[in-house]
Amino acid sequence: MILPTKHVRPDRALIGVGAEVLDILKRPMTMSRLWDEMRGRRSLHAPNAPIDYQWFILSLDLLFTIGAVDFDRGLVRRIQS
Repeated sequence: MILPTKHVRPDRALIGVGAEVLDILKRPMTMSRLWDEMRGRRSLHAPNAPIDYQWFILSLDLLFTIGAVDFDRGLVRRIQS
C-alpha cells in the first residue's frame, strides 16, 4: 500500500502518488486545486490508473507525517528541506 509490491504498481502506491503531489506543488495550492491538478495529470499521463479522492488524501497524510507538506491558512504547501 505505501510502497510498490508485486500486487501494487508504483503509480498506485502511496509513495508514488505522494511523489506526483510533490511534483505538482511548485507553489502553495488549495486542496481542491491540488486535487484538480492531480486528476488532470492522471488523465493525461496515466489514463488507466485513476485514483480516487480517498487515496489522494491518504497520500497527503503520508506526506504530512514525514514532514514533506504542511497545511496552513487553507493552502497545502511543500516543505523545503
